[in-house]
Amino acid sequence: MRDRPLYPQSSVDNALLLIHILRDQGELTVRAAAQVLGISSSTAHRLLAMLVYRDFAVQDSARRYLPGPALHVVAVEHRATGELNLLLRPLMQKLRDELDESVHLGVRSGRWVRFIGSVESGQALRVGDRRGAIMPARTAAAGKVLLTDLSPAQLARLYARSGGSAPADDAEAHLAEQQWATLLRSLESVRRLGYAINADETETGLSAVGVALRATNGRPIAGMSVAAPTARMNRRLADRIGRRLVAVAAEQSARLDQYT
Repeated sequence: MRDRPLYPQSSVDNALLLIHILRDQGELTVRAAAQVLGISSSTAHRLLAMLVYRDFAVQDSARRYLPGPALHVVAVEHRATGELNLLLRPLMQKLRDELDESVHLGVRSGRWVRFIGSVESGQALRVGDRRGAIMPARTAAAGKVLLTDLSPAQLARLYARSGGSAPADDAEAHLAEQQWATLLRSLESVRRLGYAINADETETGLSAVGVALRATNGRPIAGMSVAAPTARMNRRLADRIGRRLVAVAAEQSARLDQYT
């Protein structure tokens, strides 16, 4: 048996209990959360809002709370990401200073990309810190570049198109035909260019350019992206940044060998 901490944090405990309930029951309302925890509806609403913010929950059209992507994404399958973040942070800072835009680092976990590092631009209008955020790999620039390493058969299984299986509440596993066709076209473009572009796909008003960081044996280690408000990131600038990222990624291969 685990002993209850001497100085328990009730708000933290309540948030963690809500995560367990979402995982096990599949849905929650503000009223149900308040009743289960014995707290006011306003407090329950604030807790659930934080779970949405950190990707542990999402809201549907009926305003019910459902399990978010953080509950579908497994732990990373390779070495601790802190080490990778430390290794690449100087490069990210250099790119931030050169381009004056925010730079993010992400790793793929199945159909999702988890952002493990961010260096923010100093501009007043900028893309903020993405650490801890989880986004669909098929729409995020850092995710697209990592999906290109999958074979057609692997990609079809990942998205449950050919014998694959996935939780019924994982929307990313059940793409509509148009979404699937868009994904295939997008990955073909990434393979041709060497970099990916996300123009308002993950968030309205936000654009990003991403590239895969690989060891010398070609193994993808992470995805790195430069993100900016769409108002600044036109296609010409995106292509210029993309070519710069491809060159930078090639220069990093030998350093990334120590992480394989």
